Amino acid sequence: MARVVVIGGGFGGLASALRLAKLGHTVTLVEERDLGGPLVPFTRDGFVWEAATHTLLPAVIRDLFRKTGRPLEKELELAPLDCLREHWFEDDTSLVLSAGRTPQYDAFEALGAGLGTQWVEYVASYADDWAVVRRGYAESPWDPDRLSPELASRFDSRETLRKRLRVRLRDERLRLVAAYPFAVDGHDIRGVPAWAGLTAYLEQRFGAWAFEGGTASMLGALVRRLQTRGVAVVDARAEDVVVRDGRAAAVATTVGDLDADVVVCAVDPRRLPALAGYVRRTMPALPAATTYVGLEGDVGDLPHEVVVHGDPMLVVRTLGRAPASHHAWTIQRRGSRDEDPIAALARHGLDVREQVVTRTDLSARELVERWGGTPLGVAWQGRGTVRRRLGPGTPLPGVYAAGAHATPGSGLPYVGLSAALVAQVVGPAG
Repeated sequence: MARVVVIGGGFGGLASALRLAKLGHTVTLVEERDLGGPLVPFTRDGFVWEAATHTLLPAVIRDLFRKTGRPLEKELELAPLDCLREHWFEDDTSLVLSAGRTPQYDAFEALGAGLGTQWVEYVASYADDWAVVRRGYAESPWDPDRLSPELASRFDSRETLRKRLRVRLRDERLRLVAAYPFAVDGHDIRGVPAWAGLTAYLEQRFGAWAFEGGTASMLGALVRRLQTRGVAVVDARAEDVVVRDGRAAAVATTVGDLDADVVVCAVDPRRLPALAGYVRRTMPALPAATTYVGLEGDVGDLPHEVVVHGDPMLVVRTLGRAPASHHAWTIQRRGSRDEDPIAALARHGLDVREQVVTRTDLSARELVERWGGTPLGVAWQGRGTVRRRLGPGTPLPGVYAAGAHATPGSGLPYVGLSAALVAQVVGPAG
């Protein structure tokens, strides 16, 4: 039985702590803020806004619950969404992107003859990429010096997502749809490797799923399970990994050292001097400036996510909770143009300026301070980025990495997979 200290109480830390506790280890989780990180809703004036509104790859969430206690279905409901998101383009055309296996041909064909075929073929082209990445990276502990030839060929390829999009998709609107998951996370697609575009395949193959009661309901279930699994939670800031005889021996915190045989870093490794040097060539992907707005009255029938392309690019998420006859919207803004997001929406025909009853604007810096880090992980900076990440192992014996900074993408599925990888490497208690 190992003494495990997990640093960070976001989804990656919670999932790692629960999995390792179920394997028989003595687990302590260190977190100075509310457990959940970005999963903790923002609340004000009776309105509730959530940073995460849906998830891909629901099997990852189901596996976490099944491997750590009662199955997901016994705790809460996870339901498929019919619409993944709606895209509004600058030429006043629009596209409703269906979730899951629903055929996309007709929706894209309505934008122009032949575009349906282009999109379907583009998405299908990632089937082999996902098979290789899933088998050798996402679901298996990997060693950057011992990659399979198939995985190495992708990681070492000079082809960028921008180049692939320009070759495969001749219409700019299709390229915007394909690049959106990276644009919303602040990545420059000139630095994103082409294989990472498999997100489009995952969205179409597995669909989007929402939690009844929001992701806060999932967070509540996981926090309750910490007690069930006997995980000790220490309200403190982890300051560094204490190394003795060349391996991790403890975690230094603001309330003293916590002895450890195993340490799991589920935060940005830059926060820990013992690990910072190993990731000095990476940069964090920062969240978008965000406006939480409460509205009254009729705002029309919008899907849960609307993307308004242009400068700035706006993302409106409508699944917040609000008092009767009110609505809670989250608006993200990306771009070089510093325009008020609500005024920008009005410019695009969605005018709610007279319906605002409460509003809070948070910059990227303020969000990072609120969450204790960025949930978007590492910014793509070309083909070498994937090898510069830590996880599930690290060069420091006894230290492992989980969370957004240890995955090839942000979001619950990748983070959940990273925790599963750490559990595989550490293994059950002896």
